Amino acid sequence: MLYSPIQFRNLELKNRWVMSPMCMYSSENGVANDFHLLHYGSRAQGGTGLIIVEATGVVPEGRITNKCMGIWNDEQAEALSKIVKFVHENSESKIGIQLAHAGRKASTWNGKQISLEEGWETVAPSPIPYEESERIPHELTVEEIKNLVQHFKEAAKRAVGAGFDLIEIHAAHGYLLHQFLSPLSNKRTDEYGGSFENRIRFLLETVEAVNEVLDENHPLFVRISGTEYAENGWHLDESVALAKILKANNVNLLDVSSGGNIHGVKITLFDGYQVPLASTIKKEADIATGAVGLIKTAEQAEKILQNGDADLIFVAREILRNPYLAIQHSFETKEHCFFPHQYDRARI
Repeated sequence: MLYSPIQFRNLELKNRWVMSPMCMYSSENGVANDFHLLHYGSRAQGGTGLIIVEATGVVPEGRITNKCMGIWNDEQAEALSKIVKFVHENSESKIGIQLAHAGRKASTWNGKQISLEEGWETVAPSPIPYEESERIPHELTVEEIKNLVQHFKEAAKRAVGAGFDLIEIHAAHGYLLHQFLSPLSNKRTDEYGGSFENRIRFLLETVEAVNEVLDENHPLFVRISGTEYAENGWHLDESVALAKILKANNVNLLDVSSGGNIHGVKITLFDGYQVPLASTIKKEADIATGAVGLIKTAEQAEKILQNGDADLIFVAREILRNPYLAIQHSFETKEHCFFPHQYDRARI
């Protein structure tokens, strides 16, 4: 199954390998550069079915660090379009982009909050910092939330204009949209807080706005944390309920990760530790899912697909170590996988 095609809207992926979005902290003023061209281009040359570009800020203060990528202006979109063009002209890979806002986890470096002089004021659903020692974030007003929805929409429009094949909205890992989902970080008493329906409102409005600029050739994925491993926090049952609603709102796949919103929680790590979350959501919400998290081998990935636990395999650290993961396994199994014609002499 790893090398079988799959379709989302009208977009066909040649195989089930996905390069998971991973921050590279290598941009100046949010602009992609030659490093990013080489980084993403090499994975396309490696036969990866889908490449998703790292968390990309929809506004300057939405970046995790001041070296993170952005797509709030045309210069940034133009730089990204060169990467998209290379991938499309030199491989069979499709390429998407993850749109993000870090919320209270922004303005950091090496995991630590930086000063206002070096960084910026953070924002959140409620004035609760990620760590007690950090600055209290600004509590977003309703008007500011509505403005951010439009910024996501504008970023998606730029991404489509730059040639990206799909959009992923980042609502996981304790970043802004996840902060609204969780009752531990969202203590609001207005229409964006309190009940489950209110806490998911910001995400649903963002999904609706982004979908307005997408067509049947451009699918929409959403990354969520299936659980945040904290008592009375966001949990798997809520993820399943959210998944059903997102499916009804024309979201094509849930990229299922976990954690990131509550500082200091203990997570038991093992190979494929998040696969059960993707599996439960897929089976109970009847929506396509992507599995991610310490998936290290093709054999492990194939088993996930054969068991019906997920539809796509998102690979992070392993594809950093080995850009040719998809091709190398296809040699072993004699499956079809894109291989650059310039390298044909190395097939045997």
